[in-house]
Amino acid sequence: MAKEQSLSESEIRERLKSLSGWAFENGAIRRTYKTDGWRGSMLVANAIAFICESADHHADLTVTWPSVGVALSTHSAGGITAKDFEVAGLIEKLTLMKLPEGSSLKGPAKPFVQG
Repeated sequence: MAKEQSLSESEIRERLKSLSGWAFENGAIRRTYKTDGWRGSMLVANAIAFICESADHHADLTVTWPSVGVALSTHSAGGITAKDFEVAGLIEKLTLMKLPEGSSLKGPAKPFVQG
């Protein structure tokens, strides 16, 4: 199996333009999700864990009472790859999911993720 190709810093910065709230810092793409407290932090962390486990590509998480920090990089490639951006996109989609207009589902009375 061929080693995945790391992206250049300019490629990383270009791809980050499509991921609001994400930044390239200390060798990883990172984002912090603000939550309503412990309940929200655990829901976000578990959603991210599900995505990462399904993709066999694991994020570094920092879980606190009012936030969840995410850091993605591809250790085997020694940098950031397309896989990191694909996982980040899935994390964004699920974590910030909104119910469709006209849905019979109501969602939580108090949103657990600000964003």
